[in-house]
Amino acid sequence: MWTIASWNVNSLKVRLLQVLQWLETHEPDVFALQETKTQDENFPAAAFHEIGYQVVFTGQKAYNGVAIASRNPLQVLHTGLPGFDDTQKRVLCVLVDDVCVLNLYVPNGSEVGSDKYTYKLDWLTRLDAFTCELLQRHDKLILLGDFNITPADADVHDPQQWRDKILCSQPERDALSGLLARDLSDTFRMFEQENHSFSWWDYRAGDFARNRGLRIDLILASTPLSRRCADSWIDIMPRQQQRPSDHTPVAAEFRL
Repeated sequence: MWTIASWNVNSLKVRLLQVLQWLETHEPDVFALQETKTQDENFPAAAFHEIGYQVVFTGQKAYNGVAIASRNPLQVLHTGLPGFDDTQKRVLCVLVDDVCVLNLYVPNGSEVGSDKYTYKLDWLTRLDAFTCELLQRHDKLILLGDFNITPADADVHDPQQWRDKILCSQPERDALSGLLARDLSDTFRMFEQENHSFSWWDYRAGDFARNRGLRIDLILASTPLSRRCADSWIDIMPRQQQRPSDHTPVAAEFRL
């Protein structure tokens, strides 16, 4: 079984030990990280090498940053969205085990109607075009990471409270639906799942203890891969640790 996982760690420096422990416990073949908040010269690559992972990364100080660790050799294809002039480190595309993996930290958007929201929608438009380009070259394609979009009301603890708000607005969901229409499947929804399954909970107001969360961390797979998907799941255990990320890992397993 070939396993790929994703985790927005909300600072790799703070969560490095948790990340290494999770890797040693679950041993995914490929592991994508978002919001590393780490400049390249400070990335702790040696710590990943010591437990059997090669790692590539692109980051910046205090914000954003993405990385991919792999048990097998990986080739970097892109470190940004081609054709989108942006200094923010949000995209890392690699080829590993004949699978093209696109690791994404989609902009949050701040609030509906803001300049950051417009930036997010423009970013998603370019992502859609880039996805089409990748699918023309790679039949085995996975998009994964922190999408900062809930696919549907089932992915929201209180749909009415979040109606038309950031992460849940219709234009954001339409952009995600457009991606899924490009020969991609949301692997988590391919299987029967517990109701109220989320991957992110606000630190405030005891939201994790009350399970007031959102599912915004996704693994999307092209048809040749989705046909071989055996399972897709969320691991909430890291969110229960001391000083956790506000996100928790998500994973998918394939028969390759």
